[in-house]
Amino acid sequence: MGNITLFAFDKGEGLSEHTAPFDAVVSIVDGKAEIMVGGQSNILETGETIVIPANIPHAVKAVEAFKMVLTMIKN
Repeated sequence: MGNITLFAFDKGEGLSEHTAPFDAVVSIVDGKAEIMVGGQSNILETGETIVIPANIPHAVKAVEAFKMVLTMIKN
């Protein structure tokens, strides 16, 4: 069980640091983003994916305009 959401951000936009009670998978569909996970910066580009563990602080910032698919994995 879970949900899948498509997000689109312009350069400089993003999501401030937060936590989620479920594991998540972020896949970059187009563009480039900085994904902070547990204080570590990760630069992802088109075609790259990262797993964000449950309850770990994370944030998203558009290095350039980008689109991502977020898959929340609920048990």
